[in-house]
Amino acid sequence: MEYSLTVGGFGLIGEAFVTLFVIMDPPGIVPIFLALTGAMDRKASNKAALQATVLSLGVIALFAVAGQQIISYLGIELPALQAAGGLLLLLVALELLTGKADDPSQQSNSNIALVPLGTPLLAGPGAIVAVILFVERADGPAGYGAVACAILGVHLVIYLVMRFSSIIVRLIKRGGIEVLTRIAGLLLAAIAVQLIAEAVIGYVDHYLTR
Repeated sequence: MEYSLTVGGFGLIGEAFVTLFVIMDPPGIVPIFLALTGAMDRKASNKAALQATVLSLGVIALFAVAGQQIISYLGIELPALQAAGGLLLLLVALELLTGKADDPSQQSNSNIALVPLGTPLLAGPGAIVAVILFVERADGPAGYGAVACAILGVHLVIYLVMRFSSIIVRLIKRGGIEVLTRIAGLLLAAIAVQLIAEAVIGYVDHYLTR
């Protein structure tokens, strides 16, 4: 996964918004959100959308303010974040593929808005690293304000996309949701494997270049 921070013709706010939009991928979160909230009523689904957005915003804001210090203090590297996120997503993917996510008793024991939606799907390693790099590039209050506006703008889009995805539910009905759940599980598994593979490659490159 590449984290390019250069988008021709945009100022810092435009670069930050476009980069975070591509990494966090609001349209791509729709099938996974629908799969995880398919058994919920509309009120609970809307609440999950808000909680996931707020958590993601909080995590991204935390790393924007103190990300470099946190990573340095804990001695954490990007491959470690990628591997941890990949393992979390793989567990969720297995639940979607096996149908455990459709079990109400399973859903009552966990809040899918927090894990995996809020993190690591939205506030994942890519978004965290991108924000840290943008903050380092920011020059004074104006630069920090531009990065903050980009973060808020992307999360507003994310919330609106999830909030109004219930329209799709009314179109595809329950049977469509079940099919979508299996597809989302497969996609999540692929994302998880990709993150873990990149983590392994990252560690190998790190130790070969030492």
